[in-house]
Amino acid sequence: MASYDVIIIGSGPGGYVCAIRCAQLGLKTACVEGRDTLGGTCLNVGCIPSKALLHASHMLHEAEHNFAAMGLKGKSPSVDWKQMLSYKETTIEQNTKGIEFLFKKNKIDWLKGWGSVPEAGKVKVGDEAHEAKNIIIASGSEPASLPGVDVDEKVVVTSTGALELGRVPKKLVVIGAGVIGLELGSVYARLGSEVTVVEFLDVITPGMDGEVQKTFQKLLKKQGLEFIMGAAVQKTEATKTKAKVIYKLRKDDSEHVIDADTVLVATGRKPFTEGLGLDGLGIEMTKRGQIAVNKEWQTNVSGIYAIGDVIEGPMLAHKAEDEGMAVAEVIAGKHGHVNYGVIPGVIYTHPEVANVGVTEEELKETGRDYKVGKFSFMGNGRAKANFAGDGFVKILADKSTDRILGAHIVGPAAGDLIHEICVAMEFGASAQDLALTCHAHPTYSEAVREAALACGDGPIHM
Repeated sequence: MASYDVIIIGSGPGGYVCAIRCAQLGLKTACVEGRDTLGGTCLNVGCIPSKALLHASHMLHEAEHNFAAMGLKGKSPSVDWKQMLSYKETTIEQNTKGIEFLFKKNKIDWLKGWGSVPEAGKVKVGDEAHEAKNIIIASGSEPASLPGVDVDEKVVVTSTGALELGRVPKKLVVIGAGVIGLELGSVYARLGSEVTVVEFLDVITPGMDGEVQKTFQKLLKKQGLEFIMGAAVQKTEATKTKAKVIYKLRKDDSEHVIDADTVLVATGRKPFTEGLGLDGLGIEMTKRGQIAVNKEWQTNVSGIYAIGDVIEGPMLAHKAEDEGMAVAEVIAGKHGHVNYGVIPGVIYTHPEVANVGVTEEELKETGRDYKVGKFSFMGNGRAKANFAGDGFVKILADKSTDRILGAHIVGPAAGDLIHEICVAMEFGASAQDLALTCHAHPTYSEAVREAALACGDGPIHM
């Protein structure tokens, strides 16, 4: 029986980052993973492969819509779907092999198989039991579905099946207007699919800033995505090659049917804790099926911790990474910290959408006095040169102190631009601090500075 200081169950971003940090801190570390490759959902069937397809399909969009205007003439490229999937698989392999290399470099043992915790201090993998002073559950999440919607991963698919379809569907129906549905819907719309998004609520991307929701939906409509809002899906009916989605409109309870070649179920994710043996251990769970933890990510059972998608908070890879590093610090006797108020969110469509901190709706609800600084990318020289003038940067700051409370970006490279504001918020900066910081010209980042200026006397280029 092998003995470790720490055993982590799950090798996704939370798990593998936690394992590396534990090893760096001098702890004898092992990581349990049942897949043939490391990296969890994110690297294998989530973040990384979807970004590969988003990038490839965006290149096609640029060739079809913008190349000629730039003087790049020639026949528009055709889509070799099998080659595009091969490119995606190569991207996955490069990343998962990279994690395997980091495990070897940091002397982390990969315990291959599915893990369970028969008792505190022990982890069982297959028929083998291993001792651990500390156990960290980082088993991630799985797609959630709806009653009456039977997923076969061929015609009715989750994000996993949508990343490996046999062909580009002529008609794709996406159930759910959240991040996953809009990203993958964008991929297939660029590749020629007729994409219809069916959403229960009256807005897309629930929880985001209202102005962002409206602008983002308009831009996606311009790109060919159709939306049916306020629609409650009742069921799907599938054959080997086709499907029907039956839904009711909430406003009048009328029933409707829409045909599809493929249905993507993108109604969120739920914690994956099956087979871990949590019931037998008496580990407390939340009402939503998450593992309950304290401020140091410890469960009610001594020596057992949990991080990432299995606990409360946004299901984001970088949130799991931060928690993984923090819990490693705690176990090593140091101070682990995660600032949950400064965790960015990004949607990798084109334009990208990014946010951090509070929304304007949340500020109104709490009655806090605030000011808004906003700048359109149409006033940004680099964006106009690159056919990327859609969208804006919006900064929310406290009215009396000018401290930045949140930011929301729709536009080019939004997922990268948001981090300047994250750093500012981490250090308690004011909008004026951003406004007085020199930004290189011409860059997209100048739009961030202009939005910060708009919190004061006003932007220069608008």
